[in-house]
Formats: sequence, structure tokens, C-alpha cells
Amino acid sequence: MTVEDLFPVVPAGHVALCVECKTPTCAPIPVRYIQSNSGPGTTLYACPEHAVKLGAGPTPDDVISTR
Repeated sequence: MTVEDLFPVVPAGHVALCVECKTPTCAPIPVRYIQSNSGPGTTLYACPEHAVKLGAGPTPDDVISTR
């Protein structure tokens, strides 16, 4: 184990893994929200390149009408 393994470089700001290419992105875009039966749901993110392909929604901010 090296010093780099013990102390990896951490990018500043909100970082998330892209659901498509599985790489960290500093500009994550929410593309899906998975509701949970107990506890908070999970938001899936994509990098800007793949967000266009995957489309957006539903996200936690979306309002779904039941009428």
C-alpha cells in the first residue's frame, strides 16, 4: 500500500459516479430517483455527456399529480 492509496486526491464540490460510464464527475446531473419503502430514496446521477442520452426524471423535485 502506498501513500497515494492512503490519501487519494478528492475533488472539491459534489462528486458522484455516472450510472452509465461509472466514472466520477464533478458536474453530476440527477437522471433517476429510486423510491425506497423505508427511509430515503436514492438519486442516480450521470455525467453531462451521458445525461443527454439517459434523459431526466423522475427526480425528487418532480411533482407527480394523482388526479
